[in-house]
Amino acid sequence: MALALNIGKCSLLGNYRENNEDSIDVKTFPDMTVCLVADGMGGQAAGEVASKRAVEIVPRELKKHLNTSMGNDETKNVVRRSIVQANEEIMAMAALDRELKNMGTTIVGTLWRKGSSILYVAGMGDSRVYQIRGRKIEQLTVDHSIAQALVEAKTISAAEARTHRYRNVLWKYLGSQEVGEGPEVKIVPLQAADRFLLCSDGLSGSVPDEQIMTYLKEKTDVQECADGICQLALDQGSRDNISAIVIEVIEVK
Repeated sequence: MALALNIGKCSLLGNYRENNEDSIDVKTFPDMTVCLVADGMGGQAAGEVASKRAVEIVPRELKKHLNTSMGNDETKNVVRRSIVQANEEIMAMAALDRELKNMGTTIVGTLWRKGSSILYVAGMGDSRVYQIRGRKIEQLTVDHSIAQALVEAKTISAAEARTHRYRNVLWKYLGSQEVGEGPEVKIVPLQAADRFLLCSDGLSGSVPDEQIMTYLKEKTDVQECADGICQLALDQGSRDNISAIVIEVIEVK
């Protein structure tokens, strides 16, 4: 049986921000589907500009450089380069316009090629991609925050990192030199009934992983699920913009 994707998406301003610096997009091309969530940062409208450019550039680069004959390693390199290209263009914009100085954005994305049984996953910053399979939730991306770096150095525990004062301080994001040659790109084998959540930290910072899993398992419609989990984050006190893309893997004849 072939696989296909059902996708729902939502982005909320929230109750504490004047503008929405998150950008989300689902691009469906004849041979692939690209899902992206970006959470911008910077003064005034700069964060909005950075996140919007990120979700425009990455699909453009994937469409330009990917072809159906490419294997996994070549595809991973194209995904990586598309994110590096977004970083370079965002940094160039910031250098040319004083109002955009120091702007940046997180990004997480998934790439599915039509007819494939795998998903390519990549991220930069502290937006996240989760996989829900059965009664298990797994975070597929790594936060590029100082708190997470302290966890990896075994200075603090993962539990301590969740409330650490540096949990939202990023050391790697689009708009920074630290991007280097780009992020790790994971290959995730797909099964029917898998669900994936791409989200900004306005959601993951307010809704615990176990609650995310329960919510995504209970709601059958993916658009209702995306709308509902963003509202749940708002109801539970998120003080940030809140964005989510929910992907459901289905079997088709």
